[in-house]
Formats: sequence, structure tokens, C-alpha cells
Amino acid sequence: MRVRRIFSIALAALTLCAGPVFAAPSGVVRPAPVFTFGGAGGKNSLASLRGQPVVLVIATSAKSKALRSQLGSFKNVYHDCASRGAVFIAALSDGGTVPSNIPFALAANPAAVAAAYGMRGDFLIAVIGRDGNLDLVTDKPIAGARVFEVIKNNFDVQEKARRELPKGPPPR
Repeated sequence: MRVRRIFSIALAALTLCAGPVFAAPSGVVRPAPVFTFGGAGGKNSLASLRGQPVVLVIATSAKSKALRSQLGSFKNVYHDCASRGAVFIAALSDGGTVPSNIPFALAANPAAVAAAYGMRGDFLIAVIGRDGNLDLVTDKPIAGARVFEVIKNNFDVQEKARRELPKGPPPR
């Protein structure tokens, strides 16, 4: 039984990795693994959120202590994150719903998402920047203010880089 579960997780990860891959723009150091999630109009992919930061929470169960702790820390910063265009997505292996007032989209294949992001325990959080870069990954709950800081700094750095682009053709 355990071997079959490990095999199905590995197969799901391969299927996820074999899915459509989008070209990472220059400056993306760690492109986030792609996945699909439910949303308005059916299934969407991570690539459809290009230009928006994504907060991805992965847990084995909706009752996970780490998940509940993380959700509690989001209460004070959710509106600040949302004002920056952040989208919150959850991948819960037990198929449950997120016990929160924060609107989370649900990943279509939680086991594949967990495998693609290298989850080893029962919890993982990832912050994906507007450019598709994996800006933060940790298996411990973190302060909501830290999540907002990562989103804000990514946004501010990119805005500054856009202002500093030289005008005209590139030098030869």
C-alpha cells in the first residue's frame, strides 16, 4: 500500500513536471513549478497569474497545527497582500477546505504540488513573485508580516528595475 502511494506521488510529480512549461523571463533565478488550480471559469494555471504574487500553502490536512498557525498569522496582513494583487492558493492532501475567511483557491492535484515543491513534512509555504520566481519556501509557519515583506519587496524591486531600463535600442 505504501509503495503504491509513493509511486502515485512520484507519477503525479512527473505528470506535473511534464505539463506545459513557460519560459522564465530574465532575472528569474528559481522558477516556481507550475500547477493548476480551480477558479472562476474552471481550471487555471500558475502561468495565468503572471504579474501577481502568489502565496501557496501546502498541508497534509486542513486540521494541521502548522496550517492553522499560518492562517492565524495571515489575518492581520491579508488586506495588505491583496492590495498588492496577491492570490492565495492552498493544496490540502486530505481534500478538505481551508478553515479561514481568506479566499483560497484550491490546487487541482495537491499530491503533485507537494512533490513538485519538495514538501517533506506535513506543511510548506511558498511565496511566488510577480515574475514567477520562487521568492520564499519554508516548512515552518512564518509571520504574516514576513510574507507581506517578501511580496512588497519583490514588487518594489521590480518597479525600480522597470524605471531604470534604458530607453532606445540596446548598446552593441
